[in-house]
Amino acid sequence: MDEQDKPTTEHRRPQGVDDATVEALGKLSEALEVVEDARGHLYGFHRLSGMADLTLGEAVDLFREAGHGELADRLQTELVGRNVVQGRWTFQVVEEYDDDYYATFKRLEASARDDLVGGRRHLFEAEMKEDRRTHGRAHHEAVPHDGSEQAP
Repeated sequence: MDEQDKPTTEHRRPQGVDDATVEALGKLSEALEVVEDARGHLYGFHRLSGMADLTLGEAVDLFREAGHGELADRLQTELVGRNVVQGRWTFQVVEEYDDDYYATFKRLEASARDDLVGGRRHLFEAEMKEDRRTHGRAHHEAVPHDGSEQAP
């Protein structure tokens, strides 16, 4: 294999690391990706809930202007600014998720990589790429040849 057509060092398994360890780290990385996706949905929930509350406030104003003061008052007092879960608006849910579960997951995933493979990321995927790509073929290179990654 052409020396220029190899993955970078950070995407090569350190000597002595077995397949089972790379597979387990790959599965842990996959789980973290799901957590990242869930976190994105949580932020989407946060933004949509806030937008709904602001839009609800506009509806209250319009009901009041249309002469439906009793309905406007009811919506205002029972729903505008209401907690989405006991004692919390969505920003508080996001903060708790980020500070507890998300931070712990990120810390433990990084620690596993640091302890087992010197912090290298995506080894499972890098090896999958090497297995699946057509070596020596255009658009199947191991790394970009535009200088954005260092040669092996």
